[in-house]
Amino acid sequence: MTQKKANGEGAPEAEAQAPLIVNAQYIKDLSFENPAPLTNVTSHEERPAISIHIEAQAHNLSDRAFEVTLRVRVDAKRKEAQVFLLDLEYAGAFTIGHEVPEEYLRPILMIECPRILFPFARNIVATTTQEAGYPSLLLTPVDFAELYQRQVAQEQEQAKDQSKRPEVLQ
Repeated sequence: MTQKKANGEGAPEAEAQAPLIVNAQYIKDLSFENPAPLTNVTSHEERPAISIHIEAQAHNLSDRAFEVTLRVRVDAKRKEAQVFLLDLEYAGAFTIGHEVPEEYLRPILMIECPRILFPFARNIVATTTQEAGYPSLLLTPVDFAELYQRQVAQEQEQAKDQSKRPEVLQ
C-alpha cells in the first residue's frame, strides 16, 4: 500500500512505501504420511511421541525481493511405529524497502518474515492433522529471534572450525 503525502501547497510528494511488503504467501510443499490410519485412529493406546522441527530459509529473487520459506516437520511415533509424518514448506515473497540498511536485511528475513508466516503454517498443520483423523495439533509460538541467534552462532562456530583446519595443497 502506498500513501501520498501533500506538501504545504497541497501538491503530492513522492510516494512513501512500507519498509516490508508481503507480496504473496503460499504452500510450497505439503506432505502427510498416515501409514496405518485405522489402527492409529481407533487405538486408545498411549499418546504418540511428537517431535517438531521448524526452520526458516531465505533467498534473493531480485533487487530487494526475497522468498522466505518456513519448513515445519512433525514426526509422530508410538513406540517405534510411525503414527504420522507431516512436512510443510510454507513460503512468502517479500519486498524490503531501500530505506532499510543492508545490515538489517538478514534479521528481517530470518525473524520478522517467519513471524508473519507462522500463524498460517500453524493453521495448516492444525487443519491437516484434524482432517487426517487426529486431534488438531496446535504448534506453540516460536521465538524466531532465538532461532536466528542460534543459527548465527552455529555459522560462526563452523567458520572458526574451517579457519583452524590446515589447507591441503594438491
